[in-house]
Amino acid sequence: MYDLLRLLRPLQWVKNVFVLAPLFFSNNLLNTELLFPTLYAFAAFCLVSSSIYCFNDIYDVEADRQHPRKCKRPIASGAVSVKTGYIAMVCCLLLAVTIGVLGRIGMVCLIGLIGYWLMNVAYCVKLKQYAIIDVFLIAMGFVLRVLIGGFAAHIFVSEWLVLMTFLLALFLAFAKRKDDYRIFEQTGIMPRKSIVGYNAQFIDLSVTIVATITIVCYIMYTMSDSVIARMGSSYLYLTSIWVIAGLLRHLQNMLVYQRSGSPTKALVKDHFIQLCIAGWIASFVVIIYW
Repeated sequence: MYDLLRLLRPLQWVKNVFVLAPLFFSNNLLNTELLFPTLYAFAAFCLVSSSIYCFNDIYDVEADRQHPRKCKRPIASGAVSVKTGYIAMVCCLLLAVTIGVLGRIGMVCLIGLIGYWLMNVAYCVKLKQYAIIDVFLIAMGFVLRVLIGGFAAHIFVSEWLVLMTFLLALFLAFAKRKDDYRIFEQTGIMPRKSIVGYNAQFIDLSVTIVATITIVCYIMYTMSDSVIARMGSSYLYLTSIWVIAGLLRHLQNMLVYQRSGSPTKALVKDHFIQLCIAGWIASFVVIIYW
């Protein structure tokens, strides 16, 4: 059961908090009528994500066995059979659809969930082999999370939220490629085929560009007249301090400490990043809810 749980990667479910973003930024986080459909959408997304992880580990089992870290995954190590992996994949997908139907998240959200699943299957099978396309698809997956969260709660998702989500996810995806390329340089083993389309200079330059655009875009968002009017505060720009600190910390992890492999693990283990996120959330709560 422990190995089966590892196959589902519950730690990665933290990525799905982006489903809650429209609710949070629209000042409706405490509105129970909107909160429950969003939580159902969040739960459905977690299960769809686990279904994809099962498929990915089955499809990449031979490649994972050559990877210094991925060889310890349940299917690659033999702890979970391929047959069991397929059963878990189907069960997670069916449970996700069931939760979506029972939670009345709406047909648009259900179509979005299935679309996300199909996009990721295509990513696992073929699209992740192409440099740049691979990171853009990862970023689009996060945008879908935000859009589905908005549709579930019947909340309009602003262009600012879509753009910021895309940029942040793109930044983290490029940082992850830095770790993949480092493994390729050290071992000669390609963690993924798309790595031939990257080199250290290109990744560092891409991360720097995206990080810069992200910071500028966030500051513009906090100082937008429409956002200030909707939030009812002109002090939103103060939250950019936490955003800048968090991005710089991730760049430090990537370029100085060489530990940009998993943004999720960094979120769990890096106390500085945890402080930045906690400070950002607390600042937003004080500014827009109090």
